Amino acid sequence: MPTPRKPRARSYDPAKTRAAVRAQYAHVAAAVGELTEEQLARPAGLGAWTVRDLAAHIAWAVGSLSAAAARPPAATAEVTVQSWPFATEPIRDRIEDAHRNKEAEPLAALYARTGERFSELLDVLPGDRLLGLWIGGMTVADFVVTRAVELVVHTDDLNRALGGTVPLDRQALATCVRVLADALAAKAPGGSVEVRVPPFAVVQCVEGPRHTRGTPPNVVETDPLTWIRLATGRLGWAEAVAGARVGASGERADLDAFLPVMS
Repeated sequence: MPTPRKPRARSYDPAKTRAAVRAQYAHVAAAVGELTEEQLARPAGLGAWTVRDLAAHIAWAVGSLSAAAARPPAATAEVTVQSWPFATEPIRDRIEDAHRNKEAEPLAALYARTGERFSELLDVLPGDRLLGLWIGGMTVADFVVTRAVELVVHTDDLNRALGGTVPLDRQALATCVRVLADALAAKAPGGSVEVRVPPFAVVQCVEGPRHTRGTPPNVVETDPLTWIRLATGRLGWAEAVAGARVGASGERADLDAFLPVMS
């Protein structure tokens, strides 16, 4: 795997991000509260996870803000939004084990408690407060951006598993697309391919001749959900291209070797 470089940091409006995360969590909580036992027992399409496992993991991912805020602040910011997609893989097993401890609590109670505490913390924690996470120190502002990514990715997982229509907050969706697009640009640095995910992101990546003007010779274009699924390994490149879910033009417009950027 290529060593990720640190791209020019994209900025995220803290107020808009916090509002988006609140809205997306509310959408998920409402949907999970209506699931039947039969639905919760279905495969989530994520290894051995059931939908119940997935729902518990979402609550854990959001509730991790509370756990981190309860620890002493980190000394330095070791992880940023830009490096976060590459930081979670080494602790993947630990993350998968963590949500299982939530199964004893009824999901309705878990979601209510988690949501209440999360909202309280969003009101009082300053954006520059340093959190001590398993992956290293990270500011509250950056961590909240990553919660938007988690919520959008897993909302889509729920919808795919259940054939559902849990809404996606537009700001949360835009944030998720941009974080994952920037991760691709960091993983495959260069300027020979332009990746477009309208209306939210355009990045250049892949080593080779850099395009400067006119129509780029190598272009990849897709929709937000297809991009998110490609970037997180939910959808393979060949399948997406064969199904006309991705438009790829130019001899370098093949991203198969660089995907997923986060799993």
